[in-house]
This record gives sequence, structure tokens and C-alpha cells, in this order.
Amino acid sequence: MAEEPDCVFCDIVAGKAPAHKIYEDALSLCILDIHPYTKGHCLVISKRHVPWWHELTDEENVSLFKTAKIVADKMMHVLKPDFVFLYARGRRIPHTHLFLIPTYSGDVLDRFFNALENFQESPQMLATLTTPDEMGDAARLLKF
Repeated sequence: MAEEPDCVFCDIVAGKAPAHKIYEDALSLCILDIHPYTKGHCLVISKRHVPWWHELTDEENVSLFKTAKIVADKMMHVLKPDFVFLYARGRRIPHTHLFLIPTYSGDVLDRFFNALENFQESPQMLATLTTPDEMGDAARLLKF
């Protein structure tokens, strides 16, 4: 796999940097996050250095999300969270990675999402996004 200089995830994939490896296949690797939000917080990374998940090949995307599902299923079984939160970021470390975070009722992420849902449902400006014209416009822009 191609490495990018000064990329910690490339160093982990190459075995040059330490990590708690949880699961891997030919194209993806799951490791514990060194700055966890909760016990078991993991990162699923592509073995090839690609900044954004949508720039991966179809095969790499299948591997990335299959790995995420395998690990999330294990989290649900052994850690028993209410759900496993998944999101893709990549701004701080521009190497494709998914966050898998076991989340429990009342924890910091649960409170954050409750607040976000209240925000999403209440402001007048956001309510205009659901008008038939706005929904139709968004659909036209995104439809294949």
C-alpha cells in the first residue's frame, strides 16, 4: 500500500507506529482510538492513503464498511451500548477513517445528539428546508 509521509495512519498500516489492532482484512484496518470518547471507541482506516472515503475504490469502500459492521456487531455483543455511532471525518488527519463509538443513554454523545435533534427540529430556517419546493430542488440536484 502507498504511504504518505508524516501520516500516522500510514505508519500504523506499515507497522512503523504502535496501535491496538482490533480487526483487519486486505484493504482495511480497525484500531482503538488513542483519544477515546468511550471504552471501545475505534477507528476503521483504509490501508491505502486516500483523504476521503468517497475517493476510495468500490472494493475499498465495501471493505471499510464491512469492517465497521463486523466491529460494531462485536461492540454490541460485548460492550452492550444502546447503539454504535459511526461517522467519517478526516479534517485533522486526511486519511480515510470511520469513527465507531459505542454510545449509551445519557453519555456525552447521546446528550449531543439529543441537543442536535432539538436544534434540527425547531429553528424556523431549517423548517423551510422541508417545503415541497425545497425538497424537490434538493432531489433534483442530487438525483442520478
